[in-house]
Amino acid sequence: MVPPCKRCKKLEENALRAAEKLKAEGIMVEIIKRDVMSDEVTEKYGILMSPALVVNGVVKYNGKLPDRRVIERIIREAL
Repeated sequence: MVPPCKRCKKLEENALRAAEKLKAEGIMVEIIKRDVMSDEVTEKYGILMSPALVVNGVVKYNGKLPDRRVIERIIREAL
């Protein structure tokens, strides 16, 4: 098994923090973690670099690490 990418773990942490902040405002967010190297992810989203952030089926970040505030903004814009 391949060890988890540090940047992917940080993106997950940032996304969870953003979700908690939004939840406090009554906005529910579901976070689903996927293996960026899986056929499902590469075929469905065309993601070739990690970490990647997909919101409502749209790739928002690929190969970059957005912070919590950026993730919150992206989610708000997607509502």
